[in-house]
Amino acid sequence: MTLHADRALPLSRRALLGAGAAALALPGIARAQSWPSRPITLVVGFPPGGQTDFAARIVQQGMAAALGQPVVVENRGGAGGNIGTEYVVRARPDGYTLLAANSSAMAINPHTFPNMAVDPMDLVSCGLALKSSLMLCVHPSVPAKTLPEFVEWVKAQKGGVDYGTPAAGSMSHCAMELFRSRIGKPEMQDVPYRGSGPAMQDFIAGRFSAMFDAASVVAPYVKAGQVRGILVTGEQRAPAFPDVPTAAEQGLQDFLITSWIGISAPKNTPPEIVSRINAALNQALKDPAVSGRITEQGDEPGGGSIEEYDRRVRNDHKLWGEVVRANNITAG
Repeated sequence: MTLHADRALPLSRRALLGAGAAALALPGIARAQSWPSRPITLVVGFPPGGQTDFAARIVQQGMAAALGQPVVVENRGGAGGNIGTEYVVRARPDGYTLLAANSSAMAINPHTFPNMAVDPMDLVSCGLALKSSLMLCVHPSVPAKTLPEFVEWVKAQKGGVDYGTPAAGSMSHCAMELFRSRIGKPEMQDVPYRGSGPAMQDFIAGRFSAMFDAASVVAPYVKAGQVRGILVTGEQRAPAFPDVPTAAEQGLQDFLITSWIGISAPKNTPPEIVSRINAALNQALKDPAVSGRITEQGDEPGGGSIEEYDRRVRNDHKLWGEVVRANNITAG
């Protein structure tokens, strides 16, 4: 039977709504399918050679393979990562400019740099690349080999104890101040440097007694016996240092700290593109060669959902804001 146009059966309200929703979704689907059509820039807000640069370069090839376009790492160092962060915050939200987001720059800098031109929390979370416990290390001249011994030694030092940090207002700095508050606030003075490299050289030379830094940063110096590991701040011992106990194992509760590096995108980046970035990152991290190199360095591979990474970012932003305010920590 042939139906005339004026006798066509009416569409139901549900069918009309479904058709409208599908039509609205088509541009987003098409956009995600056509992206990327050219190389993607992954901005690192630090100089080459550091942990953030390592994280970006270890995942770039795997992500490029998953996305079918080159992923180009671009270093825009300066101001504790703020220059690179600002560049990405202001970039077009089209998925072609991403940030290798460092936990210090994302979660601490907004509190220690009161005049930041942008808010890193405006960025859209895409996924976690790697994470690392911090390690409390001491110079070999310090007699303490356990956390209780170190606390006792610090409190016995007349005039206090000097500790080093890669920068004023860094995660290392904030971690030591949080630690100091947990053990009764003994007298300890911060000796800030311009990066972990210079700080470690003076640490080895004995110019200060203790320092917190990412386990992957201190790894070669601990293995060489130039500094001694006292504790790690994760829930479990670091894979590269099975003999260094956690803080909790030594009686210091509520002291879980993890530094991390993830990928973030400008605000208003389409969710379809963000999902593809997350999938590409997860695929890159499944490569045993990639995860193996991360573990060998002393870090742990990331991965997981967008929501898990975003929750980590926001929880750490809240935690470090409280620490910064309680201890009057500034970046300079």
